[in-house]
Amino acid sequence: MYENFDFKKIFEEKFLRYLAIESQSNKDNPQVPSSQGQWTLARLLAEELKDLGLEDVKINDYAVVQGVLKKRLKTDREVPTIGWVCHLDTVDVALSPEIKPVIIRNYQGGDIVQNQEKNLVLKVSEFPELESYKGQDLIMSDGTSVLGADNKAAIANIMTVLEYLKANPHVDHGQINIAFVPDEEIGLRGARKIDFDSFKVDYAYTIDSCQIGEVVYETFNAGSGKVKIKGVSAHPMSAKGKLVNPLMVAVDFINLLDRSQSPENTEGREGYIWVNGLSSDVINAEIDLNIRDHSKAGYENKKAYLRQAVDLIKAKYPKAEISIDLQDVYANIHDAVRDDNRACIDNIYKVFEDLDIEPITLAMRGGTDGSYLSSQGILTPNYFTGAHNFHSRGEFLPMDSAEKSCLVTLKLIEEAAKDQ
Repeated sequence: MYENFDFKKIFEEKFLRYLAIESQSNKDNPQVPSSQGQWTLARLLAEELKDLGLEDVKINDYAVVQGVLKKRLKTDREVPTIGWVCHLDTVDVALSPEIKPVIIRNYQGGDIVQNQEKNLVLKVSEFPELESYKGQDLIMSDGTSVLGADNKAAIANIMTVLEYLKANPHVDHGQINIAFVPDEEIGLRGARKIDFDSFKVDYAYTIDSCQIGEVVYETFNAGSGKVKIKGVSAHPMSAKGKLVNPLMVAVDFINLLDRSQSPENTEGREGYIWVNGLSSDVINAEIDLNIRDHSKAGYENKKAYLRQAVDLIKAKYPKAEISIDLQDVYANIHDAVRDDNRACIDNIYKVFEDLDIEPITLAMRGGTDGSYLSSQGILTPNYFTGAHNFHSRGEFLPMDSAEKSCLVTLKLIEEAAKDQ
């Protein structure tokens, strides 16, 4: 029924246009958005939403873009209002913010040279999943950056489907609310800036997972922590009994943590505490922490353990000033799932069956904007972009998978609009 609309062609055009805008977020900038490129992308998307027939399109002071596609039904009936949330930013993993796409047409297998000058190669020995996509078109970066399918593939997906709906006025749909938000990669900052008075939906979706078939409605509970240590300075010639070295205090604190519960030693539903930053001079030291656990009880226990560890260090170094600040960042989507609201999840599996997509249900070792939205009473499951290897130079997007993701989006809209 979609023969007269070239999803892959239109998606690719949009995706490449969005990739051309640098929108890497910056964790060191407390402002939202944290980078000017996100403003540039937000303004472009707002104009495109207007061209696609959306109403009430606006950009707020935080570069959150919102718009509404009013319902269009042949018969008067009540159907759910659905939302989609995608993020504007790409991740900063010490690679270039500039994305230079490489397109491989009709991939025939084997290693792929991303960048001949820099000798950057996607090797099948490192990325064996490549061999599953022989005969398909692939999009990747030139190896100097991530690709940015996380989350520009989602934006291109939504915009492609909206273009389809504009071109096919016979297709029934309920009201659709769109929100494009900044700074997801640095703590879901942008989702908190949505104008929820203008985003009144029965449920929502994110498209922020990887390979074809992935479904996520279970994420980490996530928090951040900062331990601050103020030591006592003294000249080394008279330091005995006086000097309190904040760096050594920090090392003692870190040594109290269980190495078996760090990211490099955990998998699946195992949580962790990650020491991901340490800075010090002769007076002050700071330790940055991430706390993650799928279980709410396990998450709270980890926070309690950190407080106890600080108390032990305080007792060992009474002359030092030591404090810990713990902040909740997002919650597990699954904690918001109830019998009376899980239809949006069930619809994903129904649509997958209709499209002959094998579901891969994951307990995500991370979070999405849906983690925050779900904690605010808007259940927001997540499904695949089709890409592989997010947050790495090995990220690539098979175009057949991207097309299937677009069809999932469209069929979720059609499913919600059915006369029940």
